[in-house]
Amino acid sequence: MLETMMSGAFWVSVAQIIAIDILLGGDNAVVIALACRKLPDHQRNKGIAWGVVGAIALRVAMIFFALQLLALPFLKIVGGLLLLWIGVKLMQPEDDDGHGSIEGSTNLLGAIRTIVVADAVMSLDNVIAVAGAAKGDLMLVIFGIVVSIPIIVWGSKVVLKLMDRFPVVITFGAALLGWIAGGMLVGDAALEDIVDDAPGWLHYATSVVGALVVVAVGAWIARRQAEEAPLVDLAVENPSPPRPRGQ
Repeated sequence: MLETMMSGAFWVSVAQIIAIDILLGGDNAVVIALACRKLPDHQRNKGIAWGVVGAIALRVAMIFFALQLLALPFLKIVGGLLLLWIGVKLMQPEDDDGHGSIEGSTNLLGAIRTIVVADAVMSLDNVIAVAGAAKGDLMLVIFGIVVSIPIIVWGSKVVLKLMDRFPVVITFGAALLGWIAGGMLVGDAALEDIVDDAPGWLHYATSVVGALVVVAVGAWIARRQAEEAPLVDLAVENPSPPRPRGQ
């Protein structure tokens, strides 16, 4: 383990996992705050602490099973395509009403349960991305999550402000997901015989293509949505008059 931690590839993967957790896990802090908002003051810290512990344990378990599944033929291809879609989605404007269904609880166990369940529902994109970055190493997953969770919980406001002020951070994050997705697509067990005979630069080429595809498609969809939004607002503000019967 010590020898592995001394390698540059280990720390590159750790940096990728931390970046993924920050980019895709920013909602976790919001969920925790909403779930604990009705607790008495003396129980809020306990609710946050145990909720985070439960969420980490569940996420590690989900990633463990994801790592096992990704070893099966064609599932890395599916995971890579899904990760490309997640990267494109990351570049789109966020829905401000996305947390409207999170209800606070007046008791500690209820708040913890809300945090864990909500995190499980919201973490599919995170699980797939981290599993792809970890390349089968569960210890790497655990290390990356343990490091990134405090950043998410206690530093999420700073991170979110940076993302709002410097949109290029989001673009780099989406490109990272595309990079991982491209590597996953050619790393599938079904393509092992083909890839073994391919040039060594193939993985890098597909990773670059994945990053470029995510950024290009994500930017194009975001631009289309921005162009269509004023037309939708205008139609809502000036609805057409009702037509008389018989016409």
